[in-house]
Amino acid sequence: MEGAIRSHGLLSLPSNPQTLRLRPRLHPIAALKPQNPIRLRTQQGFFSRDKFSPLSPLKTPLNKQSLLFSHGDKPQIEKRLHICQAAASAPSEKPKFLGVEIQTLKKIVPLGLMFFCILFNYTILRDTKDVLVVTAKGSSAEIIPFLKTWVNLPMAVGFMLLYSKLSDTLSKESLFYTVIFPFIAFFGAFAFLMYPMRDAIHPTALADRLLASLGPRFLGPIAILRIWSFCLFYVMAELWGSVVISVLFWGFANQITTVEEAKEFYPLFGLGANVALIFSGRTVKYFSNLRKNLGPGVDGWAISLKGMMSIVVLLGFVITGIYWGVNKFVLNDPSLPKVEKRKKKEKPKLGMGESLKVLLSSRYIRDLATLVVAYGISINLVEVTWKSKLKAQFPSPNEYSSFMGDFSTATGIATFTMMLLGRVILRRFGWGVAAMITPTVLLLTGVGFFSLILFGQPITPMLASFGMTPLLAAVYVGALQNIFSKSAKYSLFDPCKEMAYIPLDEDMKVKGKAAIDVVCNPLGKSGGALIQQFMILTFGSLAKSTPYLGGILLVIVLAWIGAVRSLDAQFSPLAKQELEKEKLLKEQAKEESVIDVAISPVESNNGSFPPEVSTNGSALKSGVPPPESESTSETSSYRNQ
Repeated sequence: MEGAIRSHGLLSLPSNPQTLRLRPRLHPIAALKPQNPIRLRTQQGFFSRDKFSPLSPLKTPLNKQSLLFSHGDKPQIEKRLHICQAAASAPSEKPKFLGVEIQTLKKIVPLGLMFFCILFNYTILRDTKDVLVVTAKGSSAEIIPFLKTWVNLPMAVGFMLLYSKLSDTLSKESLFYTVIFPFIAFFGAFAFLMYPMRDAIHPTALADRLLASLGPRFLGPIAILRIWSFCLFYVMAELWGSVVISVLFWGFANQITTVEEAKEFYPLFGLGANVALIFSGRTVKYFSNLRKNLGPGVDGWAISLKGMMSIVVLLGFVITGIYWGVNKFVLNDPSLPKVEKRKKKEKPKLGMGESLKVLLSSRYIRDLATLVVAYGISINLVEVTWKSKLKAQFPSPNEYSSFMGDFSTATGIATFTMMLLGRVILRRFGWGVAAMITPTVLLLTGVGFFSLILFGQPITPMLASFGMTPLLAAVYVGALQNIFSKSAKYSLFDPCKEMAYIPLDEDMKVKGKAAIDVVCNPLGKSGGALIQQFMILTFGSLAKSTPYLGGILLVIVLAWIGAVRSLDAQFSPLAKQELEKEKLLKEQAKEESVIDVAISPVESNNGSFPPEVSTNGSALKSGVPPPESESTSETSSYRNQ
């Protein structure tokens, strides 16, 4: 059979092949270098039997040529071999698209689409829940701190207890469907059944009697009873973010992706989430503006709500369809790499007392705890006050929702940009500057926001020249503060917080993080709500407590800035020591590799290894014969037969 030898071809055996037995003499570090290969020489170049790849390229194809076995200065004996064209025996590379293996894309693309739909829904639900509870008759932004503390938190705890019990009895797929379908059913039922029947199911008369007897300072708690169905929607929207995103999606993603895939694609999911935020904001804006095209007497918000909840239900079924398809067609593919079960890291379970001891024992941990608590309280203090002014500026649900659509779009763009700039800021300016940006901007915008509320009258003529009132200016400044706080959390605050743990010793790193998770995270989230509840019940309303909330915010942000400066003074020397240790380890690794390289040529002259062959495809140097070995001796005798 005639054929041509190519760079990816094979040598075929003759019709009656003779067995060639090689007895290679192994070297202690033979794994580092290949054993003596049998090289086939043609007039155009050498071929290596062990890899079936040319050591030098062939300029012209050969047709039924004589191949000479070359072995140093040994006499060359001609053996005529049958040659055929065939595919390479080495495994071919896996097909790729845009540099990514197709098998990996089968998992990553559905996961990305699934994450996009979940975040798209969450943005619509988050904007809608605020519109419902803030603009409802007999309610205001004062309801939010009471709702978060006395309704949202207990229901979240109860749901997680129920989820843990269901996870012990149901399979993973059944658990996913059991959790997500009630969400889809509720949001559809709310728009088409509960909201149209709101006057019949809400105890308005009872709420009026309670408010008359208890006084206006209890407007927030009584509003929870007055608009209980809206509050239920608020809690379900909050649970969508914590359950469907954190538990269902990330649990499924961690289940089917390898560590290498997670390192490569998880950051892209974060960027994709902000793209979903931008598009969902435009969707909210579109449906909120439908009221402008409707006639008088038509409930425009009911129509907008039905349109947005229809999209939520539709994308909910898309999410479940993607989940079903991945489990049915992708995970059953035997060609996909198996995901090893990752061992869960055991975190120390510290009680409240032990956590307080850890916090009080270390100045470094105390400063880090101050960052976490100050961030949570500052965000809550500004957000509720801002939403109260937002209702005063946009009392209509459609107007309020339209503004929230623009707010969500701006938040998505800002977060996307800040995530790209965050790495540059950390690399160029260091930890201290990056950690200082968030409290500094919050301080400046906070001062501007509360100043416009408290001292806006003197600057009214100046604002009127720009077509704004002090109230509208306060709404815009508060929006800027909330937009930056949300974008800074993912781009600067969270990375700086996690980096601060790195220089600590292992014991303090583990115990300190556990103490902050136990004490500081809940305190930061609920601290702002508790402060607002105390102020509202003490002074009678949120408006009357605004000056005091502004003063508290100023004190907290200044304490935050002081903690950043103190932590930077401690972090920088520890970080330098950590870098020096890493450099020392790298230098030691280089020295060890140099020693290994220096030993290899010496041992190769003892008859264990062939001479070096350049990797650029050049031919072997003449005059440097390969060493004699048992395997090559038997090869010569085989050729002499």
